[in-house]
Amino acid sequence: NAWTSVARTRWTLMAALSIGGVGIWLMHFIGMMGFDVPGSTIRYDLGLTLLSVALAVAATLFGLRILDTDAQWIRALPSDIRLLVGGVIMGFAIAGMHYSGMAAVRIQGELEQGRSYVTASVAIGVVASIVALWLSRVAERPAVRIPAAAVMGCAVVALHYTGMAGIAVTVDPSAPHPEGMTIMTLLFPGFIIGVTLLAVPVVALMASASTQDLEQEREVATWFGGGGAETASRPHGRHVKR
Repeated sequence: NAWTSVARTRWTLMAALSIGGVGIWLMHFIGMMGFDVPGSTIRYDLGLTLLSVALAVAATLFGLRILDTDAQWIRALPSDIRLLVGGVIMGFAIAGMHYSGMAAVRIQGELEQGRSYVTASVAIGVVASIVALWLSRVAERPAVRIPAAAVMGCAVVALHYTGMAGIAVTVDPSAPHPEGMTIMTLLFPGFIIGVTLLAVPVVALMASASTQDLEQEREVATWFGGGGAETASRPHGRHVKR
């Protein structure tokens, strides 16, 4: 029904924000804390950084929705086709998150990406996304869901460091100092927002469970109350028909 569809969309959006915004994007920028260019300061462009956040969330949201959607035109497609299309788009979106984040880097000089490393990192993202979606589709027990999460986590890390391995840096001391935000200026609010995004689904789950318990208690109380009233209204003893 409509209420179930709205609830499913709400939970999917919270999952996308938690997984994409925290699990994927925050991992990328925590990894960037180890990126150093001797002889140059490093700054980050805010607009491109926010774009990388949006791509991470969008990739996760798309991957979750393509396997569990009410859209008839998507459900009409064979499940394997949906899985492949979803994995390809999700993998490219995660790669886009990484490289838009790298495009946000500002130094005294230039950063160049090796094409072979870019190709390899995108391939890792696509293949791992397909595998993770497949595991998520067949996951009916936590024992299967945990490997799916591990595959996706390892894929994001592998994509990140494969792309980082292909970076060539050219420092120009005569170039002006870069403008933008420092990594800590980005990470501190990102960490606070990330903790909040993780806390919201947990609190929502607890509240949902509490609401269900209260509803069950009301039903039990109503049942006993109705039963008691019904019993009290019955006359004692048996009537004998003469």
